[in-house]
Amino acid sequence: MYAEERQKAMADLVVRRGRMSVLDLAEEYQVTTETVRRDLSLLERAGVLRRVHGGAVPASALMETVLADRDEENSEVKERIAKAALEQGHRISSMIIDAGSSTARLAGMLPRDRSISVYTHAVPVAFRIGAIPNIELHMLPGRVRPVTQAAVGAQTVAALAQVRVDIAFIGTNGLSLTHGLSTPDSDEAEVKRALIQSARRTVLLADASKFDREFTVRFAELSDVDVIVTDPSAPPSMIAELERHGVEVVVA
Repeated sequence: MYAEERQKAMADLVVRRGRMSVLDLAEEYQVTTETVRRDLSLLERAGVLRRVHGGAVPASALMETVLADRDEENSEVKERIAKAALEQGHRISSMIIDAGSSTARLAGMLPRDRSISVYTHAVPVAFRIGAIPNIELHMLPGRVRPVTQAAVGAQTVAALAQVRVDIAFIGTNGLSLTHGLSTPDSDEAEVKRALIQSARRTVLLADASKFDREFTVRFAELSDVDVIVTDPSAPPSMIAELERHGVEVVVA
């Protein structure tokens, strides 16, 4: 069997079975593990497979795994927050959805009975809604950061400057009374700032773990947010102070 034939056969086998280890592939095709690793590297560069520890999975399966891992953390809380946040966008026709595990959940809850125009820079969000017939998906350009799987950079910000939507659903790394909304990455902060500016109304999805935390770069003041959706573990004193700042707080 020629190398090209073996690589195609490997790819087909991994796609059929969902995952194969290096050792199993070496035994299947009677080659060394070093040969298998070289073949898998070539297939990964071609976008057919993705390398994982000890083997490979189909390219599409990796995204599902990443989303599943993120959803497992505080999944019930995030489910409630996403549902309550979506109610803030009842009957709107256009929205921006930020990157994040809670916002990705919200994307999966979008109604199927009416047309909605959705802008996002987040690959996981696009992955969830790209095949829904009633959603007109606009994927924003830019460099995708591996950590957040979100497009950032000058292209993303410039594209957002041309957009005006009814509502933006935003995530944050930190929320504090003195530092506002913050994130550790300056590129992410620039995009989040542009997301908020592109919307008539902004809804922040923030579970209790984000409260009273500050990161390096502030991307919004508390006054830039119309509604914060959180969970019952959020500190009551902070909720009261936020409401004194004129921010509506919804406890899901």
